[in-house]
Amino acid sequence: MAPRILLDATAVPADRGGLGRYVDGLLCALHAQGADLAVACQRADEKRYEGLVPGARVVAGPATLAHRATRLAWEQTGLPHVAERVGADVIHLPTYTMPVSALLPTVVTIHDVTLFAEPELHDPVRTSYIKSATRTAARRATRLIAPSRATRDELVSVLGADPAHIDVAYHGVDHEVFHRPSEAETKQVSDRLGLHGRPYVAYLGALEPRKNVPSLIRGWARACAGRPDAPALVLAGSGGWDDEVDAALATVPLDLRVLRPGYLPWPSLPGFFGGALVVALPSRGEGFGLPVLEAMACGAPVLTTRRGPLPEVGGDAVAYTEPDPAGIASALAALIDDPSRRAELAEAAHARSQEFSWSASAEAHMASYRRAVDQYAASRTH
Repeated sequence: MAPRILLDATAVPADRGGLGRYVDGLLCALHAQGADLAVACQRADEKRYEGLVPGARVVAGPATLAHRATRLAWEQTGLPHVAERVGADVIHLPTYTMPVSALLPTVVTIHDVTLFAEPELHDPVRTSYIKSATRTAARRATRLIAPSRATRDELVSVLGADPAHIDVAYHGVDHEVFHRPSEAETKQVSDRLGLHGRPYVAYLGALEPRKNVPSLIRGWARACAGRPDAPALVLAGSGGWDDEVDAALATVPLDLRVLRPGYLPWPSLPGFFGGALVVALPSRGEGFGLPVLEAMACGAPVLTTRRGPLPEVGGDAVAYTEPDPAGIASALAALIDDPSRRAELAEAAHARSQEFSWSASAEAHMASYRRAVDQYAASRTH
């Protein structure tokens, strides 16, 4: 008999972001495969999840869960009560925290361990707590899910996690949302950005040090120096805290154009990615690299780095660079100057993206839930 899974979606932020795309994609695929689901969520998301997974038991927590500290406290006390109420057999925590007193098997997704190796690339206010919670999960969760082999290996080497208790489940991509755009879709985005068909290099993500945006800005400016038809640089995405971004922007010559449109709604992302000359995501550290996969699914030529799991995602279908400004400048200039190479990458990227699906991810998660239930039952009999 399949276990009843309680997925705790209370940590999903209002703008969805990478965590929201993970939770939504996974839940839809689990539902499509007939999983027995219950979902804990914030009140603002109650109707959303009732629509995404019809028939699932959706339990909205108190209104105060919108505040992070309150949510973390509720997870310790309120979530186990919800699990009891819905008759859950296993709890899945989709991001690094877990209730330490839950009398049920727990599966925790650890998306990223780079904050242990390179803490300076992360928000110092949150780093201490996240490290502590991640250590607790690595030690106490029944099973861990890592989104890549690189992250699994880091969990073992950095935290001493038991590799026998870690399952790798790649993220998927929604190929209906992230698709090759029509000319109308690319034109709409280009016009909204005020570019009206002029070329641009696209970036999507938070402005955090590990995303390496200052080096991208400097590398792009160097690659575009002296070009009469230099592509603009579009830095899209929600905010961040990288103090070096403004300093890098101050060095950009006046004849080059940088746009910062902020958050872009999902329906515009195929046009944004697919309409770009190059999608540049030269990250210094990732747990998986979902924007790389999403850009690939939109048929974009992608430039990224060989850091962490990014080669697992991009394979031979993307271009690679070192993360320093000189390396980015060289790789970007080569792509700008070579339309046929960009076209080859666009085709290869789209083809490779088809290998990643939320359906396959859901199957890997389901196997992990079953292992957790069996493992927990075995531990109780000894």
